[in-house]
Amino acid sequence: MKGTMKDGRKRSPLAMIAMPILALLWTVPTLGLLITSLRSREAAASTGWWTAPWNGGWTFDNYLQVFTDDSTTSSLINSVVVAVPATVLPIMFAAFAAYAFTFIQFPGKDVLFIVIVALMVVPIQVAFQPMLDMLGPRGLGINGQFVAVWMLHTGFGMPLAVYILRNYMTTLPGSVVESAKIDGASHFQTFWRLVAPMSSPAIAAFATLQFLWVWNDLLIAKLFLGGGANKTIIVNLQQMLGTQGEGAEVLTAGAFISMVIPMIVFFSLQRFLVRGMTAGSVKG
Repeated sequence: MKGTMKDGRKRSPLAMIAMPILALLWTVPTLGLLITSLRSREAAASTGWWTAPWNGGWTFDNYLQVFTDDSTTSSLINSVVVAVPATVLPIMFAAFAAYAFTFIQFPGKDVLFIVIVALMVVPIQVAFQPMLDMLGPRGLGINGQFVAVWMLHTGFGMPLAVYILRNYMTTLPGSVVESAKIDGASHFQTFWRLVAPMSSPAIAAFATLQFLWVWNDLLIAKLFLGGGANKTIIVNLQQMLGTQGEGAEVLTAGAFISMVIPMIVFFSLQRFLVRGMTAGSVKG
C-alpha cells in the first residue's frame, strides 16, 4: 500500500516533507563550496556563489594550483597514514574489551564499564597539556611522529567504541557463545569466529564515525604533528589561508578535494551506521 511502509506502519506526511527539506539544507553548504571552488578569486569576492549561473567567473585554475602543489599530495597521504591506524587500533582494543564486558564474568565488571563510559564526558582538551609533556622531549620524545597521534586517537576513541560494541554484543544470542564454550572453543576462538563477524554492523558504524573524526581533526594534528613534513590535509588547508584572506580561492578547492575520501568511506558504510548505532538501545 502506498500509505504504509514495509513494516506496516503508516507513512508520516510531516516526515515526508521535513526530510527532503533537511537534506536540502544539509547539502547547500557543500554545493556552495563546490561552486566557489570553481570561480575566480575576483568573482567569488564580488558576488555570492548563488549568483554564479548568471555572473560567471568559472575557472579550473584553483584545482590546478592544488594538484600541482606537492604539499597537498603529501598531506593527503599523511591523512590516510594517520586515519587508518587511528581507526583500526581503537576498534581492535575496544572489541576485545566489549567481548569481556559482555561474555566474561570478573569482579568489578560493571563498575569498570561505568568508569569507561563516564570518560566520554571528559573534554579531550584537558588532556592536551599532560600528553604534550609525556610525548614531548621531556617524556617519550615522539611528539611530531605519527605514532603519537595514533596513541591519542586510540585513547580518546576507546570509551565510545567500548560503549557501542558492548551494547551491540548484548543483543547477540548468548546460546551461540555457550555452545562454542561447550564445544571447547577458547574465548579467542569464540570472539574471532562468532562474535566479531556477528558484530560487523557495530564495528562498521564506529569505524565510520572514528574515521570521519580523525580525518577532519585539526587540533590534535596541529599540536602533535605540527605543520612540517608530517602535516595532515586539514592542517595544510589551514595554512593555505593567509592573514589577509589571500589563498581563499585555493582553500575552497583543497577543502572539496579533502572531502572525497571521507565521502567514499561514509557512503560505503552508511547502511551499517544506523543499524550499528541503534542496536542495543533498548536491551543492555
